[in-house]
Amino acid sequence: MTLFDGVYPFYPQQRKSFVFDVSIIIVIIVFLTLACSFLIIIPGIRGRPLFSSNLLFLAAVQYTRDWESGWVTANTSYKSFSRASVNADIGLHVGLAGVNITLVGNPVNQVNETIKYNEHFAWSFDADYDRSYSEGLEKGLPSPILYLAEKFTSQSPCGVHNQYRISGHYASAVLWVAFCTWLISNILFSMPALVYGGYMVLVTGTFMIFSLLSFSTVRNSPMCAIKFGPASLHIAYGGSFWLTLVVGLLCFVIGVTVVTLHFFSLDLLKTFFDLHVDDAEECQEMTEVYVNRRITDSTLSPPQPSTPSPKSI
Repeated sequence: MTLFDGVYPFYPQQRKSFVFDVSIIIVIIVFLTLACSFLIIIPGIRGRPLFSSNLLFLAAVQYTRDWESGWVTANTSYKSFSRASVNADIGLHVGLAGVNITLVGNPVNQVNETIKYNEHFAWSFDADYDRSYSEGLEKGLPSPILYLAEKFTSQSPCGVHNQYRISGHYASAVLWVAFCTWLISNILFSMPALVYGGYMVLVTGTFMIFSLLSFSTVRNSPMCAIKFGPASLHIAYGGSFWLTLVVGLLCFVIGVTVVTLHFFSLDLLKTFFDLHVDDAEECQEMTEVYVNRRITDSTLSPPQPSTPSPKSI
């Protein structure tokens, strides 16, 4: 038995956290800090943008790994070259940049080991999925994890690797565009240019729907059957997919509402954005004018007729 990257294979390794890893948590903390800062300064912004929660959402869904997911409980072989079988919950979680595979024993402690695995295999353009799969083979990961990971390799007969990789890449790119349009909409609302802010919210919703359409093209390639004995694992759209759909539709509702109110009830729209309060304050400031009474008296008083002096006669 030889060392692999300083670690002996076939021994329990340090597991990655489910759905999020450390780098993702750091990104979310950064965006959460920005969102909190934005909420703090909102009271001083004219036109007060009301959609700051999208900041955290659009950043988070880029890194979540539950755009598609599926679970199955099955009795399966545990390791290669071993007759030991275990009862475990097997999970498959697909994100925009890769796939997470989980294996949790029922109970956790079986065959003198703690069966609680969570492995991530990335397929983004700057990652090598096949290499990650080969490293998993060399480390001696459990058979169910390798079986699922093999379905997404570029050499697999399933032929879904390129489809998932390209669809996830373009879905992520379109979501970043939606993030930029959302920032523009908030800038327009704070100017305030309410109707143009409404238009940009509509554009944000459109790009979010386009990202869903891009990801959904993976269904054009039929997925291979995933079986563990008599049990089958079926994957379906996960929480991130449906949450993106809900937020995209919400952007459409908000954009249509703002544009409609602009053309049919502008006063109500200004009241909603607290613009009437600002207008009243401006009028009050304009009425507070200081007048030099000496100048006004000399200007408004009629000229006095001159009387001839005795010396001038």
